[in-house]
Amino acid sequence: HATFALRLGGLVTVFDPIWRRGFGPRRRFCEPGLPLPKVAAATDVVLVSHNHFDHLDMGSLEAFGGSPLYVVPLGNAETLAKLGANVVELDWWQSHEHQGVRYTLVPARHWSMRMPWTRNQALWGGFVVETNQGVAYHSGDTAYFEGFSQIAQRCPAVDWAMLPIGAYDPRWFMRPQHMCPEEAGQAFLDLEAKHLVAMHWGTFKLTDEKLAEPPLRLSHWAKARGVADGSVWIMDVGETRLL
Repeated sequence: HATFALRLGGLVTVFDPIWRRGFGPRRRFCEPGLPLPKVAAATDVVLVSHNHFDHLDMGSLEAFGGSPLYVVPLGNAETLAKLGANVVELDWWQSHEHQGVRYTLVPARHWSMRMPWTRNQALWGGFVVETNQGVAYHSGDTAYFEGFSQIAQRCPAVDWAMLPIGAYDPRWFMRPQHMCPEEAGQAFLDLEAKHLVAMHWGTFKLTDEKLAEPPLRLSHWAKARGVADGSVWIMDVGETRLL
């Protein structure tokens, strides 16, 4: 879905971990790529982009326990309180440095809600991870917006941009909150990133498009725009790539 384990700068950082078999009426269409205990034991930092149940999954986070550092947007620490962990909350453009790795929360065009009465009471966003080995960006959930150009202007050059390509139909309803594959491609260009790493497709059927459609559309976009071979990564679940 949007879960990645990133080994960079001497730390293992995990983004939006969800190993759950489903949430509400939605079931997984594929098994998690790695065993949760193995990933949890190796993790130094957990980043959570926002509090929707397909990104902030308490069942998965409980396996990580209180050992890692958690970095979350403002208003989300209370949800994680029972983990007994060290939780750092950030506002947009705020940063936290941990063992030489710098984590910056950057804007996203989305929303938050854990319960019907908590809509937009907690912040959401993406993360820029700066290390001496490169810079990674994970957008979380987001619509296409001018913020990608702002991130390119205000943050170091991004080597790997993890961008969502699924959950976009019908467009009249989803456009304000989720990108389609072509918009993710434009976001990649706006960011001036070296690599686009596709995410948020193929695990849960959240919206109307076919489960396998997003990567096909992204590949077609990349070919039509003449994007260099190897710049767009459409990874299998559980696939590992060397950075």
